Amino acid sequence: MKFVDEATIIVEAGNGGNGCLSFRREKYVPKGGPDGGDGGDGGSVYLEASDSLNTLVDYQFQRKHKAPGGEQGSGRNCTGTKGEDLILPVPVGTTVVDVDTHEVLGDLTRIGQRLKVAQGGFHGLGNTRFKSSINRAPRQTSKGSEGELRNLRLELKVLADVGLLGLPNAGKSTFIRSVSAATPKVADYPFTTLVPNLGVVSVQAHQSFVIADIPGLIEGAAEGAGLGVRFLRHLVRTRLLLHLVDVAPYDGSSPAHAVNVIAHELEKFSETLASRDRWLVLNKVDMVPEEDREAHCQAIVDELGWQGPVFRISALSGEGTKPLTQAVMRWIEERAEEEAENPEVAEQEAARRRRMDEEARAGVEEERRARRAAREAAGDDDDFDDDDDDYDVEVVYVRD
Repeated sequence: MKFVDEATIIVEAGNGGNGCLSFRREKYVPKGGPDGGDGGDGGSVYLEASDSLNTLVDYQFQRKHKAPGGEQGSGRNCTGTKGEDLILPVPVGTTVVDVDTHEVLGDLTRIGQRLKVAQGGFHGLGNTRFKSSINRAPRQTSKGSEGELRNLRLELKVLADVGLLGLPNAGKSTFIRSVSAATPKVADYPFTTLVPNLGVVSVQAHQSFVIADIPGLIEGAAEGAGLGVRFLRHLVRTRLLLHLVDVAPYDGSSPAHAVNVIAHELEKFSETLASRDRWLVLNKVDMVPEEDREAHCQAIVDELGWQGPVFRISALSGEGTKPLTQAVMRWIEERAEEEAENPEVAEQEAARRRRMDEEARAGVEEERRARRAAREAAGDDDDFDDDDDDYDVEVVYVRD
């Protein structure tokens, strides 16, 4: 199944049924009076968060969705049948944006959460409705109103507590395999990870958190280099970022420079996301001789001038991963408790996420413009669809 994290669709609610013009006609009942019934309401369109989906691929192939309209009223004061509401399932974590107004209509973050995106038309009135003491035989009816039509953009952002950052081959996929039951592809070449991978890290009984591994970034990603920055939007919902860096890169490059490259691309994408709590994780320490390990790692920290938490691990052997996951679990619980006790902190967090959403949307659009300009400059007039991903993979939650 292809992983698709964005789709544009057209939703149209059903029209309301027209009212009926009718008069009672029975033997021995002269001047029976009006008996035209009302029409039925048109069906509305809803989006519902479902745990059975984890990609928007279905909406890449079927873009138009219309709810049935209400039926016309009939004689004997019979009301037309109401059009059934159309319920479209979407993955949990889907943001709905009106393409024409750029308004964010809602965020579906809980299983079963439902959002009305197109209002069905109101029913028309039959001539019975217009009967009065001075108008005993009205020939007036009203038509049903049209259903709402909207162009929507669906944006999927995976739901995770912790996000992983790093250059390609920094060991992010190996780390998520080490601490959870997720099995993303691992290989000795860059860009092994092409889509986000999720894993559930169980620290102990009834204590777990979700971690997200996104494709690696390279210098110039904001301008479209490598896989670009579009996958960074999947980190918008995370609470904590773990920045993995290879302490012994095979090409002899500077680990400190690798950290600064990612930090720079993160700031260009979203300053609010860049200000998130970020921990430095020095990975592959087993590649450094044990007697030189402490000095080597400290030199990286000193070169960066890093003031935040620092962890030294080997994702391959599992060395240092348990203290790291335990520290993450404590941090998440402390933040959750703080937000529960202080509504102002919770509101600040919600406002921060809204800003990140806006900046992420702008960042993705800017990258698309850069890619488009690069293709035009190269004389490539191929009708390339930036939204179409050809990756035959699926994002799944796997519990350890």
